[in-house]
Amino acid sequence: MAVTQHIAGQGAQPDAAEAPLAAERERHFWKWLLSLPALLILIFAASGPLLIVVVYSILTPAEYGGVVWEISGRAWFQVFFRRDIFDPDEVTLNWSHLSVFWRSVSLAFQTTVICAILGFPTAWFISTRPPGQREIWLLLITIPFWTNLVIRTFAIQEVIRNQGVVNSLLMNLNIIHSPIQMMYTDFAILIGMAYVFLPLMVLPVFAAMDKLDVRLLEAGYDLYASRWEVLRRIVFPLVRPGFIAGSILVFIPSIGSYVTPRLLGGGRNMMLSNLIELQFGQGRNWPLGAALALALLVIVLVALVFYLRTIGGDEEKRHG
Repeated sequence: MAVTQHIAGQGAQPDAAEAPLAAERERHFWKWLLSLPALLILIFAASGPLLIVVVYSILTPAEYGGVVWEISGRAWFQVFFRRDIFDPDEVTLNWSHLSVFWRSVSLAFQTTVICAILGFPTAWFISTRPPGQREIWLLLITIPFWTNLVIRTFAIQEVIRNQGVVNSLLMNLNIIHSPIQMMYTDFAILIGMAYVFLPLMVLPVFAAMDKLDVRLLEAGYDLYASRWEVLRRIVFPLVRPGFIAGSILVFIPSIGSYVTPRLLGGGRNMMLSNLIELQFGQGRNWPLGAALALALLVIVLVALVFYLRTIGGDEEKRHG
């Protein structure tokens, strides 16, 4: 009888061991099933269009828009190089495209720097308010997001145009005698993008400052550190992840900005998105537009890789 019970117990052990595995497999199945709608959206709404752009970039442009289904590297060649009209064998750099690349990267970087300079004291001011007041200040920071981007850009126009607020004020104070031309310049684009994307810098920097231990600042002052030393050696290192996250959140949409350069640049100071739209529209060169779009994507990916490596290095140093 005991032997029979022992054999029965041995036979039941595999079933008991397989039960957790079956439950784990079922749990993974339901996870994938619940994730299926999101995966389908990523495939058809993100990966699908991106694949079409990749394919279009290696095809031949049709005469009146669209593509001819013939493999060609002409579009990628035209991104960086151009052939002389009178001498097709002479190849030179496409300075018109390279200048747009440079303007896009330069203005995006300058926008990021301006947002960082303005965002740090703003975030510090909010984080040092009493807890009951912080939500009000954060609400004021996010209010511009409630307004359409086009309306905000038109508001900037009213401030910097020849008969706008700035020029009218300076002329009434007899500081200038004729309006300063600010519209349709790189400066106008820079001001517009800094105004639009400043909250994207303030919010992550504030999130980092909100976790800052005030006792560390007191310890620095107790060790006779000056305010600048406390700021440089304690505050900046601790809020650096917030700065990096905010920089990425500002840089990526800035380099791909379309509405602000179109309205404030007047079509003359184009950025990459404007050039891409021009190729798909008036230029009727879809492969070149697709190649430019992928070049913009590469720049964004490089920025993201830099962000991930920087954050990863900070985490290793912090926990190492």
